[in-house]
Amino acid sequence: MTSSSLDTLLSWVRTESPTHDTAGVNRMMDLVVAQMADAPVAVERLPGEQGLGDALVLRAGPQRDEPAILVMSHLDTVHPVGTLERDLPLRIEGDRLYGPGVYDMKGGAYFALEAFKDVARRSSAARPIVFIVTPDEEIGSPMTRPVIEAIGRRSAVALVTEPARDGGRIVTSRKGVGRFDVHVEGRPAHAGSRHKDGRNAIYEAARQILAVEALTDYARGITTTVGMVSGGTAVNTIPQHCRFPVDLRVETVADGEEMTRALLGLKPENPDFKVTVTGGMNRPPYERSEGTAKLFDHARELAAEIGFDLVSSDKVGGGSDGNFTAAIGIPTLDGLGIDGDGAHTLNEYGLISSIAPRQKLMTRLLETLR
Repeated sequence: MTSSSLDTLLSWVRTESPTHDTAGVNRMMDLVVAQMADAPVAVERLPGEQGLGDALVLRAGPQRDEPAILVMSHLDTVHPVGTLERDLPLRIEGDRLYGPGVYDMKGGAYFALEAFKDVARRSSAARPIVFIVTPDEEIGSPMTRPVIEAIGRRSAVALVTEPARDGGRIVTSRKGVGRFDVHVEGRPAHAGSRHKDGRNAIYEAARQILAVEALTDYARGITTTVGMVSGGTAVNTIPQHCRFPVDLRVETVADGEEMTRALLGLKPENPDFKVTVTGGMNRPPYERSEGTAKLFDHARELAAEIGFDLVSSDKVGGGSDGNFTAAIGIPTLDGLGIDGDGAHTLNEYGLISSIAPRQKLMTRLLETLR
């Protein structure tokens, strides 16, 4: 990686862009537009919706009416503004580049865009290329999912620059993700003088949480997680309301349907309470198809020519935009981004040495996927 490229990547990491910071996300999109300014790339900027930042659709390669190579990156992160200054300062320690979002996934997005630009300049693309840069992946891509699926249906393959896993492993399957919100309503009362008249929504929510967590089945690859709870108004008041979200992960479509029915069917044990559940699957399972297996074999051959061994990881628990393309039958290769560790933590880093070989791999994929 050249010093100029590294300096540019550092400027990307300095531009904090949590999903709901529209200005920060749009500054990242501005950097991508500037990056493409001197290349034969058509840039379409999709205005943000639902309080989110803009998205970009970049097109290059031969102007032929045939299925495209679809590349996908996101530039939103999970780290709030100020993380760079307080908790995760930008720094280089040996081969490790630390900073919010460098691993997930600004490092991978940057070098993939460089490969895309280089192939566009040299007119060496095997097919038309469409590169979607999204602002909302970290919250399930509510704005860009329709765009991804529409372009995906006109694509031959999909390449996703999410970070590599477990020492550089590629991703060829992911669990599906469901998100649900549970609202428990009880009856308020004074905790001292009218305690017996109240119905404690937090108490009932605790029972519901036990039922939700009991749905976890490691043998089937099903997990349910309640990671946050909110309820009550004062320490001396029987709480009327309690709310909690549920994270669901499943390996198959059938399990997603079964667990969705179970969660939407939660009922109170006492009729004095009301339990309302909303939500559903927001990322379908990404199962390794025959087409994806062939795509991985091709990428592994290219990696061997470059000089490194490309290995596929086991099914990954986290979702990505690759779930959407895989679910509609498009061969999808994920985890093509930077190697490193610590996604979504205050110890996030990328390995600088992984950038050059993976950029070469992306270049060769864009040149050879006929």
